Amino acid sequence: MYEQTLYKVLKNYVDPKTLNHKNKHKKWEYGYNEDYDLVVISKTGQIGEVYEIQNLKIALPKENEVVDFENNKWSYSEYPKQLKKIKSVFDWEEYPLDFKEKWYDYIDKEFTRREEGFWFINKNVPTYITGTHYMYLQWSKIDVGKPDFRESNRLFYIFWEACKSDPRSYGMCYLKNRRSGFSFMSSAESVNLATISTDSRFGILSKSGPDAKKMFTDKVVPISVNYPFFFKPIQDGMDRPKTELAYRVPASKFTRRKLDANTKVQEITGLDTTIDWKNTGDNSYDGEKLKLLVHDESGKWERPNNILNNWRVTKTTLRLGSKVIGKCMMGSTSNALDKGGDNFKKLYNASDVTKRNANGQTSSGLYSLFIPMEWNYEGYIDSYGIPVFDTPKKAVKDPHGSDIKLGVIEYWQNEVNGLKEDQDGLNEFYRQFPRTEEHAFRDEAKSSLFNLTKIYQQVDWNADLKNSGIITQGNFQWVNGVKDTKVVFMPSKQGRFFVSWIPSVEMQNSVIKKNGLKWPGNDYMGAFGCDSYDISGTVDRRGSNGALHGLTKFNMDNVPSNHFFLEYISRPQTAEIFFEDVLMACVFYGMPILAENNKPRLLYYFKRRGYRGYSINRPDKKYSKLSTTEREIGGIPNSSEDIKQAHAAAIESYIEHHVGLKDDGNYGDVYFQRTLEDWAKFNINNRTSHDASISSGLAIMACNKNKYKPNPTFKRPSYNLGFKRYNNKGTLSKIIE
Repeated sequence: MYEQTLYKVLKNYVDPKTLNHKNKHKKWEYGYNEDYDLVVISKTGQIGEVYEIQNLKIALPKENEVVDFENNKWSYSEYPKQLKKIKSVFDWEEYPLDFKEKWYDYIDKEFTRREEGFWFINKNVPTYITGTHYMYLQWSKIDVGKPDFRESNRLFYIFWEACKSDPRSYGMCYLKNRRSGFSFMSSAESVNLATISTDSRFGILSKSGPDAKKMFTDKVVPISVNYPFFFKPIQDGMDRPKTELAYRVPASKFTRRKLDANTKVQEITGLDTTIDWKNTGDNSYDGEKLKLLVHDESGKWERPNNILNNWRVTKTTLRLGSKVIGKCMMGSTSNALDKGGDNFKKLYNASDVTKRNANGQTSSGLYSLFIPMEWNYEGYIDSYGIPVFDTPKKAVKDPHGSDIKLGVIEYWQNEVNGLKEDQDGLNEFYRQFPRTEEHAFRDEAKSSLFNLTKIYQQVDWNADLKNSGIITQGNFQWVNGVKDTKVVFMPSKQGRFFVSWIPSVEMQNSVIKKNGLKWPGNDYMGAFGCDSYDISGTVDRRGSNGALHGLTKFNMDNVPSNHFFLEYISRPQTAEIFFEDVLMACVFYGMPILAENNKPRLLYYFKRRGYRGYSINRPDKKYSKLSTTEREIGGIPNSSEDIKQAHAAAIESYIEHHVGLKDDGNYGDVYFQRTLEDWAKFNINNRTSHDASISSGLAIMACNKNKYKPNPTFKRPSYNLGFKRYNNKGTLSKIIE
């Protein structure tokens, strides 16, 4: 049975006594509450349930005035016919006072719902939607008429409201599936905010200028045109403009005082607010000040345009000094990595709310949100707006009365199974309808140096295994803190090591002492590969990570064969911590290490500590041919073209034989997703950022060093013994000269 992980309700996150006290006095303020690390989206001073969506904790308003529609679900409320005839506030002024009094409460309630949100009963459960969501459902016109209520959209709008209320946030970076409705929802938000904002500017960008223009003319303008008169300011210019929507006279809240005074529209100060679009480019909207920037299809910006460069520019349009004055609503599926997807992936990863700087902001300033496809797939959402995850025992109805007989998970899996032989088609399907973030950023098979089909087969297999029980995270430590004794492994959620196999106790810390030097006792079992670094820190703090991988050899002992059992990809505060980590891993497993000697500090560290015997000499040369430094510390210069090619070939061969679906019908046992992903995007001509590939490749070479032994060539000397050779064709033999 499917278990959703998109959000969870945090029970008693705020102490009940404190909650009741602050609710009683309406002391909860809209915005970020530092005391509770909580983003409050309530504007009533009272909060209710606390949601956690993608690690962001959000306090909803306290339940209040719940509407129970006739069908126990969301229903669009018909716009009264008497008000439909009124096209503008100018027309409204012509009506008698008693008519206005009749509709005052109705209009006032709509403004309240727009401001505070709306409660209704959905499938017997009191359900809250934000004011923005209410405006989308009740007052926005989309291509099919009125939008349906969807639970996924409810969570989307709750997350977006948190982004708006949090002064640390520049907005959202939404990783979505195709046909999720983002373009219409962001267009509706543009109109909603623009019609209540003064002296403000709202911008639209997309993967191309024509796409931005189409969004403006086909979505933003129709939504604005179809607003009720009491929400719609008077426009300047054309009714359906092509480039800019300008609001002059505001749609202010109709108070009884204004009705009694019969205030004239002409006396109301204009909004001076505009919505427009720009052509796609790195400097779009440079130098302007925006209240809202809608970034549609931001994962599809292809060269020469770059979404990262554009965001660095447009981010400045949303702030004054350190104060965030505008928000960005960014959303997209992802292209293949070399077609704009890689830059969007970097931006999305830089928006993780769990990784903040000293100012409390993410690296990008945005907050990332991913909603899996099963929450938002057309045809598999029931009449209550709830996804049909599992195949139902009895057919359920969708919003249009059609039967849903299959669960969306089973449907999706059937599509995947049908594309197993078309890897590029499968990867495109994953990108369009992802169930995980890894699916969303799948690359094209043809763009990888290695067999991407097998790599992604392994990634999917690992995801299906839910391998949290296979991999253990932790650190190594010397027993009682005494160095050069015995090492133990300590599980920890903050650990730098990830291991999938640990040798039996009698195999651990196996050391052989010869001539005063220490040698690994389990070198027949496996070996380590390491991509080291020499400098503790860099000026820009962007130095590459240190990486260590452990791999077993083929053997008949109680040890898994050809199995990557350890992954370490980290950059501790000092290089010495990294060196000690690597040393302890080698001692614990009793295995040697093949490391790069063009960054020699690690190998000198081993030598000083008496562990020179653990450092493997380069296998492609005889000992007599090694340089003085290579004899002293071991290692391999992973910089020559021959070594680069051998290194890549080692990984390629390992992937073909031990990754993904194998010839015997079983799957490989490489459980480290970061390593698999690094293999998938490995670039032999630019290896700097591929720490995992470098160290894992060296581990493979270390376990197969016999393959790289130099083969001496013998040239046999020729000797003239004086014997003649004859050609015996014809009647007479002739000497061959």
